[in-house]
Amino acid sequence: MRLSIGQKVAYPNQGVCLIEDIERKKIGEILMEFFALRVLSDNSMILVPMANAEAVGIRPIITSSQYRRLMNKLAADFEEVSNDWKERSREFSFKLQSGDVFQAADVLKKLTFLSHEKKLSFREQTFLEKARFLIVSEVTNAGWAKEKKCEDKINQLIENACHKHLAVQPSVMVH
Repeated sequence: MRLSIGQKVAYPNQGVCLIEDIERKKIGEILMEFFALRVLSDNSMILVPMANAEAVGIRPIITSSQYRRLMNKLAADFEEVSNDWKERSREFSFKLQSGDVFQAADVLKKLTFLSHEKKLSFREQTFLEKARFLIVSEVTNAGWAKEKKCEDKINQLIENACHKHLAVQPSVMVH
């Protein structure tokens, strides 16, 4: 994977970053190269060893064909939501840490569906907001939609997916 200065990339759990520079630093006796990333949401800087960039999940932001696939995924039905909160928490944490915008879409759909049934726990609400942030920031930074229009479209697609899912899984709550 080739990344270059000036390119926008997705960084797991951080959102979209701009590669501002490639820095060389001596660590002990070893000269290492780092991507200097500016996190666009809060303007903070992160140094990531170039050799580890792919392993930590840094990737180019979505293309137009991936954007269309993402919108289709947001509108599609999804797997059943576990009624075990510990299992859900592990699943959602893993998916958000993967840095995959399609995994974030799955988290967003499942938690939105769950939120129609009950008040989400603080942790689940945090996952929901993080998933929404990661998707919206990537789509808007890729230039595929303006923020407000993107949020409205995502909300509409997710509500459609939740409505479809009601036929498969009318309830998550154990009664």
